[in-house]
Amino acid sequence: MSGFCFFSFPSMMDQSSVTIVKYEECDTKDVESAITSPKKDELSVEEQVARKTRWRNLLAFWMLGLCNNYGYVVMLSAAHDILESKFGTMDSDNSDSSDATGNSTSTRSCNSLSTGAILLADILPALAIKLTAPFLPFVVHARLAGCVALSMAGFLFVSLSNAKWMAILGVVVTSISSGLGEVTLLGYSHQYTKQVISTWSSGTGGAGIVGAVSYAGLTTWMSTEDTLLVMLVVPVVQAVTFWLILVHPKNIPIPITKEATESQEMIMDTPIQNFREKMRIVPRLFKYMIPIGLVYLFEYFINQGLFELIEFDGIWLTHAQQYRWLQVDYQIGVFISRSSVNLITINKIWLMAVLQFLNVIVLTFETLFYYIPNIWIVFAIVLWEGLLGGGAYVNTFYKMSKEVPQEEREFSLGMTTMADSLGIALAGWLSMPVHNAICKLPQPVRLGS
Repeated sequence: MSGFCFFSFPSMMDQSSVTIVKYEECDTKDVESAITSPKKDELSVEEQVARKTRWRNLLAFWMLGLCNNYGYVVMLSAAHDILESKFGTMDSDNSDSSDATGNSTSTRSCNSLSTGAILLADILPALAIKLTAPFLPFVVHARLAGCVALSMAGFLFVSLSNAKWMAILGVVVTSISSGLGEVTLLGYSHQYTKQVISTWSSGTGGAGIVGAVSYAGLTTWMSTEDTLLVMLVVPVVQAVTFWLILVHPKNIPIPITKEATESQEMIMDTPIQNFREKMRIVPRLFKYMIPIGLVYLFEYFINQGLFELIEFDGIWLTHAQQYRWLQVDYQIGVFISRSSVNLITINKIWLMAVLQFLNVIVLTFETLFYYIPNIWIVFAIVLWEGLLGGGAYVNTFYKMSKEVPQEEREFSLGMTTMADSLGIALAGWLSMPVHNAICKLPQPVRLGS
């Protein structure tokens, strides 16, 4: 069908209509195409902007997770090196051991003090922050500015320390920065798509690998002090990511009709603010907090109480190198599982707690009887341990992002971060007496040796 066409196009400048009359012959399909094409183009532009914004936010949360946990990963080993090199805190009375992991006893090669003690110094400040921050005003920009400032201060304190208390203060300040960043950014994530939970978790897992590799690599070329000064770039990257890369949500006025009168009202997210209301929510969070807390209790009991008691003689790795590579192996497992929630989702978090407890039993008996014949079997178990720990973390918060009501989500996500820190702190306390008790036992003969 053909005829004379009469077109009315919307103006892109002032939303008014511009009437255009063309006295030419055309087909009806041409008319429909001409009318709908501007709308399609407009939608296409909006979709492109939305897609770009989505990818920017996913990248930003990955970078924020990496930067937030980077200092936590690096600071333990760096502060230990500073204390040893400047203040000579390592016990050198026993000269039988040439192993870098600690002092030898008459039976085993053990540290005179479990690494659980160092773990407590690094986790207790973060635990205190996670316990209190969810009940404080959620001023996200002020909190992130505090995280950046504390992170920089931590690197400076440890690097430039000329007194023991200053180096320890650097560890504490970095722990506060990490704890405040985690509770704040996980709470803030409820304003974005659920996928940012996955990228945040992947970034925190990547911090373990990136932190360990960068610290080990840089210290081969420069001193520990200079290495920590170079790492001041990390909090700068954190600030750039949060304020320049991340697209912050805005409250947009939306037209609402009331009693035949159209008005503009601000549609805003109204999180729970009342202290009493928040306390009522806490019991409902136990189903998330208890499983993840147990997973972290078991895995950090292994890492801080048992790793240094596992020793294979006569292989290509020294005892010190075995300990380091077990830590790297664990971090690889954590990174893989924290990046996997978009591929594999696990709803039964308690199952991972049971499996992690089985790892505790297997590796405790290994430290007592040396019954595992090959170190590669231990590497496989430790990788599995890391997969369970990272999987429990990311699946817990991803599950909460789907199940917890929107108005409770900000507080609930922040509050649940306390559970893993509490589990880590308990692991530090429990690992010290167990470590010391096993150290007093005679060293067994390796099965198959």
